[in-house]
This record gives sequence, C-alpha cells and structure tokens, in this order.
Amino acid sequence: MYLEVTAIGNLGSDPEMRYTESGVAVTNFSLATTKRIRKNDKPCPVGWKESYNGKHWELTTWIRVTAWRGLAETCNQYLEKGRTVFVKGELNGTAENGTQNPRVWTGNDGVARASFEITASTVKFVGGNKSSGENTNAPAVSEPPPGFVEENDIPF
Repeated sequence: MYLEVTAIGNLGSDPEMRYTESGVAVTNFSLATTKRIRKNDKPCPVGWKESYNGKHWELTTWIRVTAWRGLAETCNQYLEKGRTVFVKGELNGTAENGTQNPRVWTGNDGVARASFEITASTVKFVGGNKSSGENTNAPAVSEPPPGFVEENDIPF
C-alpha cells in the first residue's frame, strides 16, 4: 500500500546520517507538527497543553522521517534542530489486513509507544537558517521512494 502524505513542522533534533553496508546514504530526523486552537474559555481538550503565551491549546505530533541517497545527504548538510521543513513522502507503519497501523514498540522506560513514519520523497526547506537568521534556502530535492511506480507504468 502506498499512502502519500505531506507535513510541515520543525526539526526536534539535528538530523543523523549514516550509510548502509552497500554505501547508500540514509538520514533520519524527527519532525514536530503542532495544531493550535484558541482557548476562548474552552476547556483544555484531553492530551493537549497550554501554549507558551497562554492564548491557545496545542497538540504536538512527532513524526519520524527517513531520507535516502542524495536527499539524505542534502538534509544532513542543510537541516538543523528547529528548522521548519515541508516533507512529502510515503506513510510507513505496520500493514495488517489491508489497514496501515502505527509501528508499536516499548521504550526504554517500559512504556508502550506508537508512531507513523514517513519515507521522504521531497523535502523543502521553509524559512531561514535558525542559528544565523539568514534566509538560506537550499534547493528542494526530490527522489522517488523505494518501490515507487510511475503513473504511466500502471497497466490499467
């Protein structure tokens, strides 16, 4: 199953790049996306928290992103913690009975956790470099994800 998703958020940490045994670059980073709603005397929704300025309720969702090959190298070179990016790619999880479910694991603290992950096909750098304050936008880079099939290659 191929489910394309897009997300805009801020990096929660600097990207981590490594190479596979066959020499293919792979970079991982965490992306925080936050939904905000005005308080307007509404009670706090379950699981949400108050914003830093006290005017909103907010809910942050963390997404693990993986980039491969040239895209991995570009992300590693230009991204840093706090930078805002647009990511498009394939949603990954655990497929069972025709349903895409989050990947489930147990953390070091013994608490069960779950997450969806995105294999990035496009990463666009939004805004400037956080540390320098400059608007140093690297070019957007796109690569088809592993197993990607062009629309023209579909036989129906």
